[in-house]
Amino acid sequence: MAESGEGKVLDQFNNPDNALAHFMTTGPEIWQQTQGALTHFVSSMGTTGTLSGVSRFLKQQRASVCTIGLQPASGSHIPGIRRWAPGYEPEIFQPQYVDRVMDITQQEAETTLRCLAHQEGIFCGVSSGGAVAGALRVARENPGSAIVCDRDDRYLSTGVFG
Repeated sequence: MAESGEGKVLDQFNNPDNALAHFMTTGPEIWQQTQGALTHFVSSMGTTGTLSGVSRFLKQQRASVCTIGLQPASGSHIPGIRRWAPGYEPEIFQPQYVDRVMDITQQEAETTLRCLAHQEGIFCGVSSGGAVAGALRVARENPGSAIVCDRDDRYLSTGVFG
């Protein structure tokens, strides 16, 4: 359809506006709401737009902010995030702004999302459970740090809350 002029392919994996939107909106919002006090940003690696855009913004505010991408551990299938092999990352991925890539198992992600629902009343998806599991791991490694992680609540119908 795009070739015949009847549609447009947004291609969120290769559209620079994906990361740019997070650079211009999500990053500044996080910086403002934390009053610049955050030390770590943790983001699941789906299209990598959130990770790339927010990390770029945060690094421009304070280079010492540690940015961490989360990917599924080998053998895990976490909806919404991918394990990107080197050389196959989306064109919008900006690894120069990412300090660390962390593996999260499916079990860690699902256990964390259920704890969030049962203990905190926060309903989220498996990728969000993974992001929080990663943020909790970073918090244990860095006592006293101020950590922000991304989240998503699109997965209520997936059966993980059953």
